[in-house]
Amino acid sequence: YSWNTVSYAFLNRYPNPFATHVLSADTIDHRLDAETGELHITRLLRKTNSIPRWARGIMRGNYAYILEDVVVDRDGGMLVSKTRNITHTRLLKVEEKQTLVADPHNANNTLCKNETSIVSNIGYGLNSRIENFSLSRFSENLNKSRKGMLYVLDLAQRKGLFRQRLLAEQRPEA
Repeated sequence: YSWNTVSYAFLNRYPNPFATHVLSADTIDHRLDAETGELHITRLLRKTNSIPRWARGIMRGNYAYILEDVVVDRDGGMLVSKTRNITHTRLLKVEEKQTLVADPHNANNTLCKNETSIVSNIGYGLNSRIENFSLSRFSENLNKSRKGMLYVLDLAQRKGLFRQRLLAEQRPEA
């Protein structure tokens, strides 16, 4: 898919049936930088997951709030999303960076890079156990995330949303 298509789908990826753990995605700020032309978006995500039995005494509630900062550089063909949890940070800190870049060799492809940091500082000899469990859970959710993106891309394509956007982009200025 082209970068325009993938970036549009990325920003509209919730809700989808593969992300039922994402309960809400609320935009709390957005602005267009007049100098760079970049769109800056800040969203608050509310997620849930089952808590393993061994962690129930440590965690209060199975909800987590995630802050997402997105920068869209339309002229440069790049979208960068940085997320970090803002709850349960004493137990675990998860930071993720996703970069979507237009493929310079094929306009119908988008390159995606995902970087993640998972660190527990709770101590009591539990750090590696928590980090390993979280890495496994993160990998499962990453697979669901990919399926969710494909679902959103397919849905939007079937509804003709991308064709409508392309037509709008190709209209000459009045």
